Amino acid sequence: MPPAVENTADVTGSATARNRRSVLITGCSSGIGLDGALTLHRRGWRVFATCRKQEDCERLVAGGLESFPLDQADPKGIRAAVAEALARTSGTLDALVCNGAHALPAAMEDTPRDALRALFEVNLFGVFDAINAVLPTMRAQGHGRVVNISSVLGIVAVPFRGPYSGTKFAMEAMTDAMRLELHGTGLHFTLIQPGPISTRIRENAVPHFERWIDWEKSPQRRAYEEAVIPRLYAQKSKPDRFELPPSAVTGKLVHALESARPRRRYRVTTLTHAAEILRRTLSTGQRDRVLRGR
Repeated sequence: MPPAVENTADVTGSATARNRRSVLITGCSSGIGLDGALTLHRRGWRVFATCRKQEDCERLVAGGLESFPLDQADPKGIRAAVAEALARTSGTLDALVCNGAHALPAAMEDTPRDALRALFEVNLFGVFDAINAVLPTMRAQGHGRVVNISSVLGIVAVPFRGPYSGTKFAMEAMTDAMRLELHGTGLHFTLIQPGPISTRIRENAVPHFERWIDWEKSPQRRAYEEAVIPRLYAQKSKPDRFELPPSAVTGKLVHALESARPRRRYRVTTLTHAAEILRRTLSTGQRDRVLRGR
């Protein structure tokens, strides 16, 4: 169960609830989404902390948050969740935070089209479905904040992370385009780029890997055996090098939502800053040698 919070959730539409700043966050069952939801709730925001599974929503409601299902792979469900949030606020929404995502560690040559399609449905298409669902409301009210949770893997691509990187590179490009297209509307678009954060993304990747990747028949089987599988199934006893807690991301999220001048990008962890330096300063060949480890 999430840490207890003051139960100020009000689903009846009282004046107090309507007048609070409101934010809809996806992917709140754990990790970055949960920490952000709890922190913003404590800061006085009216938080709609959505999850893919109903049982996770019920757990968050028991902890004092407003929660209902939103599955980023389900376009109708996305529209229904946005409609639910707007119904509870009498038609306003101040911010949207798109955090929900999952990973698929695999070589590109081993990743079937259907696996890529499933990954992009959640990590990319669902994100922009949610944005487009809130856009008419934000345009009409003349203000709004949209924060997309990207990744260090949206800055540089590394071996066996191509499918996930593809979704994040695309998210970065599409968010930039939307920010430019909507300049002057009062809407702000921000990308947060976390590096290694203490979340369940690795554990949550296991069923996707087991469903889609026939690694035993792969030409890269040795790399799976030596690097991918040991890391994927490892029981962690301590954080990885450079790993930070979800609160490190939440600190950037608070600034993106509450600052009068939010940044367009926030980088989180040393590795993310290093990746940006690699991207800016090295040639493609030099960067390849660094990322291959030789």
